[in-house]
Amino acid sequence: MPSTQKPMRYGHTEGHTDVCFDDTGSCIVTCGSDGDVRIWENLDDDDPKSINVGEKAYSFALKNGRLVTAVSNNTVQIHTFPEGAPDGILTRFTTNANHVVFNRDGTKIAAGSSDFMVKVVEVTDSSQQKTFRGHDAPVLSLSFDPQDAFLTSASCDGSVRVWKISDQTCVTSWPLLQKCNDVINAKSICRLAWQPKSGKLLAVPVEKVVKLYRRETWDNQFDLSDNFITQTLSIVTWSPCGQYVAAGSVDGCIAVWNVDTQECMERMKHEKSYTICGLAWHPKGGQIAYTDTEGNLGLLENVCNRDGKKSVGKVSSAVTKDYNDLFDEDDDFLNTDLIEPRSSPKVLSNEEDDDDDDLMLASGHPRQRGAIIEDDENSLDAALMKVNSNLEKDDDNDQDGSIPVLPVSTTQRPFYDGPMPTPQQKPFQSGSTPSHLTHRFMVWNSIGIIRCYNDEQDNAIDVEFHDTSIHHATHLPNSLNHTMADLSSEAILLACESTEELASKLHCVHFSSWDSNKEWTVDMPKDEDIEAICLGQGWAACATSAMLTRVFTIGGVQKEIFSLPGPVVSMAGHGEQLVVIYHRGTGFDGDQCLGVQLIELGKKKRQVLHGDPLPLTRKSYLMWIGFSAEGTPCYVDSEGIVKMLNRGLGNTWIPVCDTREYCKGKSDHYWVIGIHENPQQLRCIPCKGARFPPTLPRPAVAILSFKLPYCQITTEKGQMEEQFWRSVVFHNHLDYLSKNGYEYDENAKNEAAKEQQELLMKLFALSCKLEREFRCVELADFMTQNAVNLAIKYASRSRKLILAQRLSEMAVEKATEMAALEEDDEEEDDFRNHLNAGYSNSATEWSQPRVRNLLHEQEMEDSKEADAVEEVSANQKDPTAHSANILDNMSKFSKNTPTPNSRAVNKQKSPVIKPLIPKPKSKQALAATFFQPRPSHAGDKTVEEREEKAENILPEIQPAATENTENKRPKTGFQMWLEENRESILADNPDLEEADIIKEGMSRFRVLSSDERMVWTEKAKGGAASNSAEAKKRKRPTDAKNEGKEKLEEKSKEESSLPKKRKPLDPSTNVRLSAFAFKQS
Repeated sequence: MPSTQKPMRYGHTEGHTDVCFDDTGSCIVTCGSDGDVRIWENLDDDDPKSINVGEKAYSFALKNGRLVTAVSNNTVQIHTFPEGAPDGILTRFTTNANHVVFNRDGTKIAAGSSDFMVKVVEVTDSSQQKTFRGHDAPVLSLSFDPQDAFLTSASCDGSVRVWKISDQTCVTSWPLLQKCNDVINAKSICRLAWQPKSGKLLAVPVEKVVKLYRRETWDNQFDLSDNFITQTLSIVTWSPCGQYVAAGSVDGCIAVWNVDTQECMERMKHEKSYTICGLAWHPKGGQIAYTDTEGNLGLLENVCNRDGKKSVGKVSSAVTKDYNDLFDEDDDFLNTDLIEPRSSPKVLSNEEDDDDDDLMLASGHPRQRGAIIEDDENSLDAALMKVNSNLEKDDDNDQDGSIPVLPVSTTQRPFYDGPMPTPQQKPFQSGSTPSHLTHRFMVWNSIGIIRCYNDEQDNAIDVEFHDTSIHHATHLPNSLNHTMADLSSEAILLACESTEELASKLHCVHFSSWDSNKEWTVDMPKDEDIEAICLGQGWAACATSAMLTRVFTIGGVQKEIFSLPGPVVSMAGHGEQLVVIYHRGTGFDGDQCLGVQLIELGKKKRQVLHGDPLPLTRKSYLMWIGFSAEGTPCYVDSEGIVKMLNRGLGNTWIPVCDTREYCKGKSDHYWVIGIHENPQQLRCIPCKGARFPPTLPRPAVAILSFKLPYCQITTEKGQMEEQFWRSVVFHNHLDYLSKNGYEYDENAKNEAAKEQQELLMKLFALSCKLEREFRCVELADFMTQNAVNLAIKYASRSRKLILAQRLSEMAVEKATEMAALEEDDEEEDDFRNHLNAGYSNSATEWSQPRVRNLLHEQEMEDSKEADAVEEVSANQKDPTAHSANILDNMSKFSKNTPTPNSRAVNKQKSPVIKPLIPKPKSKQALAATFFQPRPSHAGDKTVEEREEKAENILPEIQPAATENTENKRPKTGFQMWLEENRESILADNPDLEEADIIKEGMSRFRVLSSDERMVWTEKAKGGAASNSAEAKKRKRPTDAKNEGKEKLEEKSKEESSLPKKRKPLDPSTNVRLSAFAFKQS
């Protein structure tokens, strides 16, 4: 099984960094140029204990609870470990010491300095010192012989010397290194090492090989090398068993050799090729910790582990450590009851059996301690229970010759070899830092910050508001030792755990209250501790260890109580919404198994999410849960993935940001404090080498942008798809607010719709260029009717007539759907008219004859549109001219453009889009007839609209009909030119069909000069003016019924005059989109 390289993490500031394990291998210890010695429980420990030993630490050694450091004040000092208490100075030099090492039993230390001196000092009596002189340059490194007979040193003078400790003489010297004048100029720090226990071999890194010299004879036995090593090796270390040698190079390569076979067993490359300056084996083997000159810490696991067994030691994983803690009681139970003395005749079924790995219990079944530790205590079978009783009897009848209990081999075969359970994460408050810190954030959210100070001087809570108009900053005493807090624009909520004397308490400071009593406290029942709290609008809630959620009013009245299906993890509130995260069950292989409940606590109480699984990244845990400023539930996991509830897709969760993409280093993180959907902002605090920020200095807030994880995001298509769906997801909250009667910004909805249609048109144009016509139809399905109309025109101008035909069929379908909705709305209109009878005759948004107004506007727009298309196709100007604001008016027909009379309606009820649905219908009908005859049954509508529809819809076989909307529209220059030149086209091509005649005519018309085309355009405009005059004349001879209609039409024109006056200020939507489409082609 090959070794696994864990991602490196930030350990110290840039500079030389040293590393070792403690004596038991339970933690990693590092020192760096920042003067700190840090104790890491594991590589993922984000809160290591730190001991400051000086301004700068060059080297350190650790043995028997003593920490020896070489620091920048030219001393070698000693501290207790792990307490870090200073314990005196062992020795001094005239310059700084470069390396310190312990001997095998920890009674002596050796130190080498830049003043060319080497000293050996007794740890218990620093007056007992020996000085070794002979080097002509600064000393680089030292190594004690395991038998305490020799000391080896390497120096910048290029030599490696072996000293006899007893008489301080140099036994031998090898000129192996490149000479230099100082340590910082040395090509290699030449960390050499003796073979453990026997000390038979001395390993020295020289250039690209490791030279091994034999003790006493000092001959070069052999060299270890590999083609993987391309740069100078600077450090070498032996495995505890003495079988393997690991070496690190200046370009970040680490290689491990088997000394017996001289075979290279492992090869690893530093992820950024930094120089390896620290290398240490775990005391039990299997792991190598390493550091680089940038202050980073890394870990190799399963090193030289050929049988595939996991590395030992709790440094490998926090999960292993925590999981073992779960079964402390079982360990004691097993130690006392289940280990059978070797002398018992019942234990071994076969005395010649050489396999000592399996212990045979009295039942005859092999059983070993590790297997039972990994098993569930409820799964102990009946045979084991019998074993317990038998063993107790055996203990009483032990003979004098019995052998004491021996520890069980760690290589025993377990019964259960499946996935291991994951320890359940503990409850936490979002936006808080760990509770064991003396200075910590209790909460940091969009309202403000609550800090807690708990040291010798003070135990208090400071509350700071981002907006001081909500409330001024507050200082609160913390006599009850509150550990949880939440903050809203109404109140401060605090909670503390129970003690032997006091119950767990919920304390609320309701600063927005209008009366004088602004605080209240509630005691929890006995043996029930508060584990999570949150505030909403007018309510507070807490989740307790009894798996209950308790809801209170903001004034302290107890409201609903409901049970949780599992232990709470965290909770958050926003407005009327409450979200609770809890453990659904036990996860496996590092995964958490969480559930989420989303409940609305308004007048209509309902549960939105019924304990659905919360999807986390593999092997991650929950870091933050809350709501966006607009009220959408969001959460962040430990891998930095931000996910948001997608209400538009059945309340599923969609990843919207990966904060790891913004991190510079593997151990850097972003601490999320707030999410905004409009504008799209992820507010967070960058944390260098940690998961959370310190309280001082005040952290700076960074703003990250969102990015959905769509495929091929580097391509133009992928970018536009991501932008489109991100716009859709981040504006779902507007529909939610609308449905629930909240106020919302309609301009934001208009802008979002405009942005989405613009992106769809760009994608449509891109697909057209790529000849992806089926994809074009799929894109058109997402479009509004206005955009489909433009897509039809784009397809026809691009000579994709089949596509245009398909789109026109789709337009008819959409028009039919809209008509069905329209009928429902017209029935509602009639109902409202009935209600309004006798109250007012003023026009409102419900009583205006919109269809006729829109027809009139459509005719005006189409005439402008046709001219603009001709001009664009003739002039072919800069293709980027209108691309920035393609859809300035795309929201005209689908959004509310209220008249003064309609404002009263909007004030009386929350903004709802439903009454405005009929608007796009007339334009879509025109889009449908642009390419194909309208079906004759299209005029068979409901009785209510029969007269208007009779005027609007007429088959194309009556070209002279005065009320036909197609004929009302003025002819374009191309249409007039085509009428005059149709015969010549047919003379040249008598077999052409109508569509081919138009196609041929377009190609001929484009060949004309711009002046000639302008003439035809001017003719078309002149003809439009005369046609409108004739139309007025024809309208005069009408009967009384038609006169009444005409008056109604004039009245509607007057009522809609205000929006029309604004029209000349903005180019029409169709013109701008058409211009964009044809310029792009």
